[in-house]
Amino acid sequence: MKIDLDRYRLRPGKRPHLKRRDAANTQGLSEKKDEDRVEDRLEVLRDRLTDLQEQLYAERKQSLLVVLQAMDAAGKDSTVKHVFGGMNPNNVRVWSFKTPTKIETEHDFLWRVHKHVPGAGYVGVFNRSHYEDVLIVKVHGWVDADTIDRRYDHINNFEELLTDGGTRILKIMLHVSKDYQLERFRRRLRKPDKHWKFNPADLTERALWDNYQDAFETALERCSTDAAPWYVIPSEERWFRDLVISELLVKTLEEMNPQFPPPAFDPEDYPPESIE
Repeated sequence: MKIDLDRYRLRPGKRPHLKRRDAANTQGLSEKKDEDRVEDRLEVLRDRLTDLQEQLYAERKQSLLVVLQAMDAAGKDSTVKHVFGGMNPNNVRVWSFKTPTKIETEHDFLWRVHKHVPGAGYVGVFNRSHYEDVLIVKVHGWVDADTIDRRYDHINNFEELLTDGGTRILKIMLHVSKDYQLERFRRRLRKPDKHWKFNPADLTERALWDNYQDAFETALERCSTDAAPWYVIPSEERWFRDLVISELLVKTLEEMNPQFPPPAFDPEDYPPESIE
């Protein structure tokens, strides 16, 4: 099974034109017809991801930061659960960025983010991120246009700093349509066990859909770099979303090529049979 990951990678300076992208595309795969093949491939990817994660933790020289951004109800939480849930929790850190606290607003917009960047050997997942400060902040006009414009450069410089320090950055936008979002909201209201996920304020944000799409397009255009690329992943078919992101994680970690460190002793001095 071959998945074309390159089609989702946004080249530096290229506008993604989200309306032209099919949020339900599965590269010809069918959930029913290809169910066994997909599950077999996911099992292979999970095993490979486990091995690479252990090597990353043992090496303690690099880290991986995965940034997830999306419109409301696009599936950020379920992505974290299904893609990262099988990883060793000892060296995975998931952080969800909500409304800034009073202390956080007294610092620059990157302050609260920087302290949660994964250290050497760790995988970090940002469920929302510093990009909120050029998305919701921009849409609602909470700062002036000139400040927003400078923030794109601040973000690029910040991510370059992290990259120089050994952190690989993988940025993923979960792409869904406005109709899909509506159905997910309705589903939350139909199912009592999902009522907790419904927030009437989300409907206010939904009315600003076009503004958000424009803000996303500008942020992705300005901040997709060779070192920290953005990927726009079709996410309406969640099994396909999980497959693509799993492939992308394995590919990224394989490129990082973490290695087990050499032992600080000579293994030949300690034959297994001699240990009591």
